[in-house]
Amino acid sequence: MLEALPAHLRGELLSAKATRQKHQRGRFAPTPSGPLHLGNLHTALLSWLFSRLQGGEWFIRIDDLDTPRIQSGAEAQIFADLAWLGLDWDPPIWRQSERKGLYSSVLSALRRTDLVYPCRCSRRMLAHLSAPHGAWPIYPGTCLNKRHSWGEVQGKLPSWRFRLEAKVLNWQELGAETCQLNGATEVGDVVLRRADGYLAYHLATAVDELWMGIDSVVRGTDLWVSTGPQVALMQLLQQDPPQYWHVPLLQDEQGQKLSKGQQAPGLATWRSEGGTAEQLIGSWAASNGWVPPGSTLSPSDLLKELKNNPQKWLAQFKVMGLF
Repeated sequence: MLEALPAHLRGELLSAKATRQKHQRGRFAPTPSGPLHLGNLHTALLSWLFSRLQGGEWFIRIDDLDTPRIQSGAEAQIFADLAWLGLDWDPPIWRQSERKGLYSSVLSALRRTDLVYPCRCSRRMLAHLSAPHGAWPIYPGTCLNKRHSWGEVQGKLPSWRFRLEAKVLNWQELGAETCQLNGATEVGDVVLRRADGYLAYHLATAVDELWMGIDSVVRGTDLWVSTGPQVALMQLLQQDPPQYWHVPLLQDEQGQKLSKGQQAPGLATWRSEGGTAEQLIGSWAASNGWVPPGSTLSPSDLLKELKNNPQKWLAQFKVMGLF
C-alpha cells in the first residue's frame, strides 16, 4: 500500500514519522457544526494537559469536511471558547477542507490495491443495522463480492467501502494494556468516501494523525470503535498508530452523555449564569481528584500544580513512565 502512494507523499509521511519520534504532539479536532459543549471542552483540557505536561506541542485541527453540517461562525467561536478558557495552541491551524488532495491520493492508492470496493447500499437498505443505545452497526458485506461499477447508475455514484481484513486490530491505550478489536465482528467494512462525494471521517482522521506527526490522541470513549478502522489504515501505510487515551464522557444530571444533538450546554450558558473560566477549570480538576472542591484556577495554574505533584497525575490515570 505504501508503495502505491506518489513519491512526494511517501517523503512527507517519513518526515512526519521522524518528527513524531522526536517531539510529543497532541491535537484537538472539533467539527464546526455548532458551539462546543462542556464535554468537548473538558476533553480539550485533558488533551492540552497531556501534551503540555510532557513539554509537547498541541494543535487545533478543524474537521470541516462534512460541509452540509458546518455552521457559519462556529469555527471562530471554537477559538474564542478555547482562548476564554485559557488553552493555548501551537501553529499552524490545520483544516481538513484544505487537505482534500492528500486524502484523495491515499484513497486512490487504496483503490489501486483493491482495498476498497463500490457499495450501492442506501441508508434505507441498512436501516435495520441501526443498533440500540448507539452501538456500532456492522456492515453485513452486501456489496463485498458484487461486480458493481464505479460510475453513476441512475444518476447515483457508489460509496467506497474499506475492505477490512478479518484480523485483530491492536493499539496502545494509555493507562491500559494493548487494546484490540476484531475487524470482522466488531468493526466491519466502513465507508471511506460517501456516495455524495464527501470524504469520510475514518480516512481523513487516520491520514491526519500520520501526516501531522501526532503521537498521542486524547478523545472520548464514544470514538473507541472508530479506532479500529483508523489503526487498520495506518498499518496498511506501514506506520505505527499513535497512543490513544479514550476518556470518560461528561454526563448531565440524568446520566446522559453531553452531545450537540441534545443541545448540551456550552460556555454561553455557563457565562450567562455568572460562571468564570477559573471556576470551570477548578470544578473539572476537583472531579479528577487533582485539587480540593471549590478551587478556582486557570489551565496554566493546573499545569503547574500537576508538574509540581506528578503523583496526582499518575495516580489518577495510571499512566506510568511519562515523567
